[in-house]
Amino acid sequence: MKLTQGCFSFLPGLTDDQIYKQVQYCLGNGWAVNIEFTDDPHPRNTYWEMWGLPMFDLQDAAGVMMELAECRRVYGNSYIRISGFDSSHGWESVRISFIVNRPPHEAEFELVRQEVGGRAIRYTTVRKPTVHAST
Repeated sequence: MKLTQGCFSFLPGLTDDQIYKQVQYCLGNGWAVNIEFTDDPHPRNTYWEMWGLPMFDLQDAAGVMMELAECRRVYGNSYIRISGFDSSHGWESVRISFIVNRPPHEAEFELVRQEVGGRAIRYTTVRKPTVHAST
């Protein structure tokens, strides 16, 4: 199972060259780029750990790629994503976010349906235990 969050999540994983081009696109639009990581990719977990500070005023994606390589070295068994924040008036929010690193074994979630008061239905997302294939 492949976790699908953010842009490009239904596509095969991006190569470093493709990541570089997306980061350069963000920088070309004047967006601040940041790198985040987590070992809990639950859809409601919007607060991932930040790798350093957001990178403002960069002109070349090489700086972001250098930080991404270091983050992968330290947290290579975690989910890592890159986000582009647009601080311009009227937007002031993340304009793009995409996963650039996945752990060897993806987290799996199950959707639980429950009938509550009247005819209402409540859905809950529950993380399933990770089962590793024996080698």
